[in-house]
Amino acid sequence: MAAPNKPSRPPAKKAARSGAKKATRTPAASSQAQVAAAPALADVRARIDGIDRQIQELIAQRAAFALQVGKAKGKLAAAVDYYRPEREAQVLRMVVDRNEGPLSDEVLVHVFREIMSACLAQQEPLKIGYLGPEGTFSQQAVLKHFGRSAHGLPLGSIEEVFQEVEAGNADFGVVPVENSGQGTIQVTLDMFLTSALKICGEVELMVHQYLLSRSGRLEDIERIYAHPQAFAQTAGWLRTNLPRAEKVPVSSNAEGARRARGADDSAAIAGESAAHVYGLKKVIMRPIQDDKDNTTRFLVIGRRIFPPSGHDRTSILVFIHDKPGALFDVLSPFARHGISMNRIESRPSHQAKWEYAFFIDLAGHVDDEAMKQALSELERHVAQVKVLGSYPVAVP
Repeated sequence: MAAPNKPSRPPAKKAARSGAKKATRTPAASSQAQVAAAPALADVRARIDGIDRQIQELIAQRAAFALQVGKAKGKLAAAVDYYRPEREAQVLRMVVDRNEGPLSDEVLVHVFREIMSACLAQQEPLKIGYLGPEGTFSQQAVLKHFGRSAHGLPLGSIEEVFQEVEAGNADFGVVPVENSGQGTIQVTLDMFLTSALKICGEVELMVHQYLLSRSGRLEDIERIYAHPQAFAQTAGWLRTNLPRAEKVPVSSNAEGARRARGADDSAAIAGESAAHVYGLKKVIMRPIQDDKDNTTRFLVIGRRIFPPSGHDRTSILVFIHDKPGALFDVLSPFARHGISMNRIESRPSHQAKWEYAFFIDLAGHVDDEAMKQALSELERHVAQVKVLGSYPVAVP
C-alpha cells in the first residue's frame, strides 16, 4: 500500500528559511575566516623575512668573491683597471635569459646592475664624466649603465667630457650620439674625428620631456629654456599650446631648469629628475614630446677597447678617396664577409674642402675573424680606417 501523502512546505518559505539559515551563519563564518587568515599572513611575512636574510647573505658572498677577483688581478693602478664591461653585459644577459617573471627584465637588470656597481666600488668608485649639471638625461644614462655607486662628474659640454676622459680625470664618459626622432648629435661625432678615445659601451634611454615651472601654471609662461634637441622633440606640442612663448636655447635641459626656477614667467623642458633637483612643478602632468617612443642612444667613451662579450657592435670611421665608386668600395667588404651594417652617416672630414668621412656601425667585434678580414680589405681602398671601438650591444 502506498504511503499517504504528507503535506509539504511551500517552496518559497523553504527557500526563505534556507536563506535565513545562511544569513545567520555568514558573520560567524566570516569571523572564522579572518582568524584563520591572520596566521597565514604572519607566516608569509616570516617567509619573506627569511628570504631577505638569504638574499643579503648571498649579496655579501658575492661582494667577497668580487674582492677575491680583484686580488687575483694583482695590484692595479686604479678602479678603471678592474672594470670589465664585457663581463657585466654577459651577466645581465643571463639575468634576462633566466627571468620567468613576475618581475620584468628591466627591473631585474636594474637590481643586478646596482649589485655589480656596489661590488666594484669596493675597490674604488668609478669616475664618470657626463653633460651636466645634475638632472640631465646624460646623468640618467650614467646611473642606468654604471649604477649609483659610481661617482658622476657633471661637466659643461660634450667637448669637456672628452677632455676629462683623455686627461685621466674621469675613468669614462657618457655622451649622447643620436635620438630616435631627431637623428645625430653632430658635436659627438665630430669629436671622434680628432680624439683618440674609444667607445666602450652604449646606453639606450627612453626620454620623457616635461614642461616645468616654478608656479606650475601654463598661463604664466612667457619664455621657455631648453636644449635645442628638446625644442625639436616637442615642436608640435609647443606650436599648439605655447605659440607665442620665447624659446631660449641652453647647453642642457638641466641648465634650463636651473634658470627657470628664478621666475614665475619662465619654464623649462626637462626630465622628471630635473624637477626634483631644482624644485619645479610639472605644468602638464604627461610628457610633451611629439614621439611617445622618444629614445636617445648614448655612448660610453674610454681609453681602450675591451674583449668580446658575445653580442657586440663595432664603430669605425672611414676617410675616403674622392673617386667614382668610393662608397661601394667602403661597403662591399662587409657584404662579402656577411657583416651586417647597423648605421652609416657622413660628416665633413675637416681635412680638406668637400672631403667626407663615414661613421659606420657594424654587427660584431673587431677581434672576430670575419671583421678582421673585412677591415683588411677595406684599408686597401680608402684613405684611412679608424676603429672607434668594439663594445657590448645595449642590454634591453
